[in-house]
Amino acid sequence: MNSSTPPTKPTVEPEVSTVLDSAVDDAEMPLPSDPKTVFLGGLFILAVLAGAFVAKEVILPVVLAFILKLLLQPVMRLLARIKVPRVLASLLMILALFGILAGLGSALSGPASNWAKRLPEGLPRLQQRVQVISGPLDSLKGMLDHAKGMVGGGTPASAGAVTADEKQAAPVAAGSSDIQSTILSGVQTFASEFLTTFLVLFFLLNSGDTFLRRLVEVMPRFKDKRQVIDISQQVESDVSSYLVTITVMNAAVGVATGLAMWALGLPDAALWGAVAFLLNYVPILGPLVGVVTFLGVGMLSLDPLWKAFMPMVLYGAIHIIEGETVTPMLLARRFTLNPVLVIVALLFWDWMWGVPGAILAVPMLAITKIVCDRIRPLAAFGHFLEGEKHGIDP
Repeated sequence: MNSSTPPTKPTVEPEVSTVLDSAVDDAEMPLPSDPKTVFLGGLFILAVLAGAFVAKEVILPVVLAFILKLLLQPVMRLLARIKVPRVLASLLMILALFGILAGLGSALSGPASNWAKRLPEGLPRLQQRVQVISGPLDSLKGMLDHAKGMVGGGTPASAGAVTADEKQAAPVAAGSSDIQSTILSGVQTFASEFLTTFLVLFFLLNSGDTFLRRLVEVMPRFKDKRQVIDISQQVESDVSSYLVTITVMNAAVGVATGLAMWALGLPDAALWGAVAFLLNYVPILGPLVGVVTFLGVGMLSLDPLWKAFMPMVLYGAIHIIEGETVTPMLLARRFTLNPVLVIVALLFWDWMWGVPGAILAVPMLAITKIVCDRIRPLAAFGHFLEGEKHGIDP
């Protein structure tokens, strides 16, 4: 072996080199070295999540009220500058929210009820409209059933055959009762959580900065007091800006969707504008549900077949313009969350708390990142939650 041969220099892939350079820039992020600390921290997080799951009826309205407080805080500060008493300002905010929700509910409850009654009756029509897709799928299913019968000696398909009329009648009857029971249960749950949320929100608005002042007072060092104030101000500023921005953009999406559905001749265009407005609060999953919803509505209501696809196409185009261009430009400086963690948070909190949990997932993830970024032992976790600086807002 020739000892004069110089050792080969290990090659580094460009992507790995970029990651290493970034890691050098962000070296001030200590990781916990004591396994006991990691273990106890994991147990604490699991205990908190278990408590949030078990006590959903209590914790969910409190968290929702806190997020609404952040949304309304700029208005509360404006009312304070013009010398409106805090109790009166809090009451005005509650009445305004209640009036908006009650007005929307009364205006949209009639069309929503009509569509709920119409849906079971329209299932046969929907099945006929998608025959182009269901035909090949039924043929494939028949082939698989036949192959399974030949291999396993199962009962032939003809032994348990059901007529087409029976297939259509059974789902319609069962679907009607299931939809009505689901709506009734949902309304009861919503009313209970709605009242609890507004009660907690009133006292949060009325208390002002009381909790912040008490927390600052119990901090032992001046550095800790300043850190608490910094975290509070950053959470309020960033989350308030996020909520206001997406509310305005969601309203624009709702108006544009309603006008598009009206132009297509779809009944109850205002209802579908409201549906688009609400679904846009749930990133990624909400628009996917919207695409399926508008496809089904078009199939049930519009002729010819090509026009039945237009509600889905127009809704998708509006969402792409808003979600991939306008909103990211407005929020990119404040929010660069990892999109993979965003979808994981959406799925997790939807499982934990249902639709309200999916709506609250992104604000809670953003608050977690803000807090972790400003507490040195948690800085590494906050950096892990961060997305690309040039990435698209989730």
